[in-house]
Amino acid sequence: MKAIVNAPVCPLMSQPRFDCEKADEALFGMVVEVLEETTAGFWRVRTHYRYEGYAPVNCLILGDKTANWWEGLPKKVVLHKNFCDVQAGPKVQSWTQVTLPRGAAVGVTEGPETDPETGKPTSWQCVILPDGQEGYMRSSWLDTYYEAPIGLPEEALRQRLCDTARLYLRTQYRWGGKSPLGIDCSGLASMGYLLNGIIIYRDAKIMEGFPIHEIPREAMKPGDLMYFPGHVAMYLGEDRYIHSTGKAGSDGVVVNSLDPEAPDYRPDLPEKLTAVGSYF
Repeated sequence: MKAIVNAPVCPLMSQPRFDCEKADEALFGMVVEVLEETTAGFWRVRTHYRYEGYAPVNCLILGDKTANWWEGLPKKVVLHKNFCDVQAGPKVQSWTQVTLPRGAAVGVTEGPETDPETGKPTSWQCVILPDGQEGYMRSSWLDTYYEAPIGLPEEALRQRLCDTARLYLRTQYRWGGKSPLGIDCSGLASMGYLLNGIIIYRDAKIMEGFPIHEIPREAMKPGDLMYFPGHVAMYLGEDRYIHSTGKAGSDGVVVNSLDPEAPDYRPDLPEKLTAVGSYF
């Protein structure tokens, strides 16, 4: 059975309870596969990027029929704001239906709303929510929802991956997190790719069956991934990399340098680099 995530951020726990380690987070509008009706409160699910965890049932809309309807809708993704409101009407004074984080998916009508007097497009987009409700969001907050890798030349795609990761700068570190509320190292790397239609492994290692493959360190280019024991970062070029770190003093998404002479050099990581992975 399928289900739609109907909470802004749905925790995926390592066990069917809250007082345990969080494995991941699923975001609003994602469709997951229900693997096991575990307890009255938590069901084991698998995401479309093949990660598993226990989701609170009250975060899900259950049923294949509804999920298939949702999957068939054209969609947009929240990209250009950390968070944004879905409002009941196309004006700022309308009441807020739900507040969504970057990475959330919404169904859309064919285009932005038009002004009934002038016939010209407005700044509002009518959106459809998984429960069937309609609302309105600023169209500038939304971007293309990619279900397949974005078709760009290599250099342009590399730059886009880096720019996407940079959107999370200064986000706090959160174990298992993948939203602007908090994100961990592999959450940052995976969201940088996922928002461009590329599914990579959610954890901090190269996994067979996913498109990241190991390359020599000297071949590393922007957008490639740097793997350390239990940690992953994205290379930005010019000896700089972006990562989410729980280290005191950083406490989140920061940029560091591989150059020992740079003020933001972090000596404990370069010597522990175990692999470089590339999509290209």
